[in-house]
Amino acid sequence: MSALRVVLASASPRRRDLLNLVGIGHEVRPADVDESARAGEDPVAYVERVARDKAAKVAALEPGTVIIAADTTVVLDGAILAKPEDPADARRMLDRLSGRSHVVHTAIAVSRAGHVASAVETVRVTFRKLTPGEIEAYVATGEPMDKAGAYGIQGYGATIVERVDGDYFSVMGLGLRRLVDLLAQVGLRYDFTRGIAAP
Repeated sequence: MSALRVVLASASPRRRDLLNLVGIGHEVRPADVDESARAGEDPVAYVERVARDKAAKVAALEPGTVIIAADTTVVLDGAILAKPEDPADARRMLDRLSGRSHVVHTAIAVSRAGHVASAVETVRVTFRKLTPGEIEAYVATGEPMDKAGAYGIQGYGATIVERVDGDYFSVMGLGLRRLVDLLAQVGLRYDFTRGIAAP
């Protein structure tokens, strides 16, 4: 087997950490794409389209590499909760999520030599009931401001999540089991000691 050059099409430190966790060496090249949802677009279709757009954008700039792209969205009552626009928006989101269950969709797209494989992992997350003071204090940490749904499960937000039904790493932003499946679909394999390699 020969090791391959891998590029992560994301600026997310959580996704970098997860690739490092399983020994996948990589470079980072964030993709500059329009992440706006289209009118009437289903949340699952939306998140997969954005992940594929990110992979395609970076693949065009990095020929001969393996591109890993991902996108995560939070959905409550059928509505997408994107990254908050400001602290007031974050407070509104957290108040809506308080004491309720919502859905997290994380799409992964893997591109190699013109071939793209993608899939969406869906996880149900339940929050405990939050007081207004807790919401205010959490927003004050700054953690909610760059995250879909205004929370991060791998940080302070871990204290407000009551239950996760599904893949925890997908809630963080990169389902590792799903990633291994997608690598296989483009003719690659995950090796415990070498990361991503071609047969």
